[in-house]
Amino acid sequence: MPMTKEKLKAAALTLFAEHGYEGTSLAAIAKQVGIKTPSIYAHFQGKEDLFLAVFEEATWEEVQYVRDLLDTVKQSTVEEKLSQIFFETCRFYLHNREKTAFLKRIMLFPPDFLKEPLHEKFIASEDALSNLLRQLFLDGMDAGVVRTEKVESLLASYYCCIDGLVSQMFYYDEAEMAERCQSVWKNFWLGISNVRP
Repeated sequence: MPMTKEKLKAAALTLFAEHGYEGTSLAAIAKQVGIKTPSIYAHFQGKEDLFLAVFEEATWEEVQYVRDLLDTVKQSTVEEKLSQIFFETCRFYLHNREKTAFLKRIMLFPPDFLKEPLHEKFIASEDALSNLLRQLFLDGMDAGVVRTEKVESLLASYYCCIDGLVSQMFYYDEAEMAERCQSVWKNFWLGISNVRP
């Protein structure tokens, strides 16, 4: 049964990314998994419940990705930790284009009646990610390598850099995106660094 639930979420992600909420039916999701439509109700209350589950899982995956990454770079400097998170986040979105397309579509064109629960789920995951980044920025200020600045301003700048790169991933190949990520990181770090070259 858990396998079927995971297959349903995977199929739903693909179809929601391509057709949006309104353009995706439970019948189409069931067909993709190879089950009858009523069988979905053994796992989800309906399309809305399935959609929100897929969205929540997609948003929290990045948070867990960053948590796992931080566990592997404990001895690194603040700059190294932040750059690792930045580049690995770029790679995560670049190598998970379907998930990226799904999140981009939903953030830009959420179903009207689901805006509030989607917003709540997004804010919950962003708060968790922001707490991880916020601590790194504060550690950097304490170490004298990040200039003294409102942490929320640094977070906003970081997210703008990532969001801008994610939007460009559908227009440039992997090599071009690698160059763009390098350029954006270089300028972001120069902007927040307390150390001048």
